[in-house]
Amino acid sequence: LLLLLGVLGAPALGDPGPLEDVVIDRYYIPKICLREAQMGDFIRYHYNGTFKDGKKFDSSYDRGATVAGVVGVGRLITGMDRGLQGMCVNERRHLIVPPHLGYGSIGVAGLIPPDATLYFDVVMLDIWNKNDKLQITTLSKPQRCNRTVENSDFVRYHYNGTLLDGTPFDSSYSKGSTYDTYVGTGWLIKGMDQGLLGMCAGEKRSIIIPPFLAYGEKGYGTVIPPQASLVFSVLLVDFHNPKDGVFLEHLEVPESCKRRAVTGDFVRYHYNGTLMDGTLFDSSYSRNQTYNTYIGKGYIIPGMDQGLQGVCMGEQRRVVVPPHLAYGENGAGKYKIPGSAVLVFDVHVIDFHNPADPVEIETVFRPEGCNVTTRNRDFVRYHYNCSLLDGTRLFSSHDYEKPQEVTLGANKVIEGLNSGLLDMCAGERRVLIVPPHLGHGESGARGVPGSAVLRFEVELISMEEGVPEGYLFIWHGEPPASLYEQMDLNKDGGIPADEFSTFIKTQVAEGKGRLMPSSDPEKVIADMFRNQDRNQDGKITPDELKLKSDEDQEKIHEEL
Repeated sequence: LLLLLGVLGAPALGDPGPLEDVVIDRYYIPKICLREAQMGDFIRYHYNGTFKDGKKFDSSYDRGATVAGVVGVGRLITGMDRGLQGMCVNERRHLIVPPHLGYGSIGVAGLIPPDATLYFDVVMLDIWNKNDKLQITTLSKPQRCNRTVENSDFVRYHYNGTLLDGTPFDSSYSKGSTYDTYVGTGWLIKGMDQGLLGMCAGEKRSIIIPPFLAYGEKGYGTVIPPQASLVFSVLLVDFHNPKDGVFLEHLEVPESCKRRAVTGDFVRYHYNGTLMDGTLFDSSYSRNQTYNTYIGKGYIIPGMDQGLQGVCMGEQRRVVVPPHLAYGENGAGKYKIPGSAVLVFDVHVIDFHNPADPVEIETVFRPEGCNVTTRNRDFVRYHYNCSLLDGTRLFSSHDYEKPQEVTLGANKVIEGLNSGLLDMCAGERRVLIVPPHLGHGESGARGVPGSAVLRFEVELISMEEGVPEGYLFIWHGEPPASLYEQMDLNKDGGIPADEFSTFIKTQVAEGKGRLMPSSDPEKVIADMFRNQDRNQDGKITPDELKLKSDEDQEKIHEEL
């Protein structure tokens, strides 16, 4: 069809004279024109119709509804059919339609007189064709995309919905929550069902849906007119399938993994918890404290119970948990987790143990000819380095001037370290792994986190044979028959502290007995004297002096 196009001045519009064709004034042309109306296209438009003198004879605005129809097939007056072709969405035109291309010499009774020239002010709102397909434009896409949306998946997405002319009709953002639904099950309009397929979590798309894949001839309420094309700007927040299990991604696994966590183990780990779009909802790092729990016992969400199975100490793992294995449809308000949200946990396992674990002992070096080994009640000197299993240094005897000294079995060190120091030779080196129930327990200690597994590197420097519990001195043979007389060196009938000390030291020097090993023998002897000087008058009398074995026997009789 031959159209007269061009911008006409006011005098020409006001008095065009006899017209052979439609006069078109394109007084507003949008900068972007993705499509022009062609013969056979469905269009929606608004218009005002007036006569030459400006008197209005019709207006779609006054009716509150756009006009929809097919252009170029004779369903409109010929002048309008011609004047609308080639228009872009949002373009505005003035049309002057001569009588022979309008209502001719007959007119419209009571509305349009015969031989009337008609003036139309038109704005194009929508263009589509029955052969149109969905138009999908990817606006942005994450670099990593391990999975895309398929039919029967449950999706959570944000959207802005507009008509083709940009008029907004709905937005999830204004509601403050995502739109959550299944894909491909008929819960959405067909165009959206198709437009979401193949999306990645975090992807943004523009989806243009023709009316026959949207709300068609009926439209939707007052917000979507009949035969309206719809434009959705979509951000896919996350998606899952009801059949999904936990997805694991091993980010970093130590080269040496002697043991993997199983049900019943107690695990200490750090984590960052995010939604699939990266929104952080919780972090143990922010509290500067690991999360500590048993796994496989129902103390944590099922997805994490499963996701921590098989971890190594020191492993970094990503655990993706679908909502049916997390907080379900209700979410968790405390953590600002929306309903039906997929959760992503980036986990760093610090350590784990089982309540039945013993001390793990690895002998690094053992001297040849090792015949004498440590036993409980022995006095030992040793060096040590203590750390957490992630390498965090806690304590070291090398920070002090001399080795650590302790009597084994005297409850002076944690049970696990005491066990690890038994049966050692002087010069032997070991690595000890001490579970918390043999260490500092759930409460921890100064500088030691609660429930922490400890690693000790120990080297035994020296050892002295100990004495039985409760004894400060033992005889190597039978004690002298006349013990008091031998101890009373000046034979004055009383034994002061200096005589007592001289006697005991002599017995030790002659190999007849030994003191409880200690870094301060004088204190041990002073304690012995204090125990024998029962009335604390500064000397021991014959009635006060008693052997430990005799005292124990007397106590037995008293109890009997």
